[in-house]
Amino acid sequence: MSYTENPHPAAARITGLYERHARTFDQLRSKDLMERAWLDRFCAEIPAGASVLDLGCGSGEPMARHLIAGGYAVTGVDAAPAMVALCRARFPESRWIEGDMRQLALPETFGGILAWHSFFHLPHGDQRVMFAVFERHATSGAALMFTSGPEHGEAMGEFEGEALYHASLAPEEYRALLAAHGFRVVHHMAEDQDCGGGTVWLAKRDA
Repeated sequence: MSYTENPHPAAARITGLYERHARTFDQLRSKDLMERAWLDRFCAEIPAGASVLDLGCGSGEPMARHLIAGGYAVTGVDAAPAMVALCRARFPESRWIEGDMRQLALPETFGGILAWHSFFHLPHGDQRVMFAVFERHATSGAALMFTSGPEHGEAMGEFEGEALYHASLAPEEYRALLAAHGFRVVHHMAEDQDCGGGTVWLAKRDA
């Protein structure tokens, strides 16, 4: 389900794409953890052993694995059943939920929220909706880290011959949305070449 009026048709096919190609994606996904510096920044903002909500957790490799190995209590959410199945097989002691992040309403809050290379598959309007979801699931002082594009727009990639949709709001709008939902930006970098060119946001909820 999409909350955006007239989204690009490819946006509605994201879950199906990852469902069909889950094992191929998992095989191709780098496990070298080039994201380590950002994960270290994220972990520095939350207590040891804190609960972490991983939105769009994919196959759990390498991000969730790193957090679990570090002693964090990870709850992963993904809309693709095949991805959730991979996570459950690998990390049976953690909690994995099949569901749409936009509709998430868990009866608990988390010390950290991660939406790494997942949130940016949502159309613009759906991304705006997500900031209320972040706020609803964040404890006082929680860290939030997500990736976006460097500027407002849409971009189309390709995976296994299928269109792979991405979208981004403008940096100024992300800052405004974070502030409106009680988060302040701790660190931000556009197109970090040490992290595959990703544009990363790390924010902290006001205590």
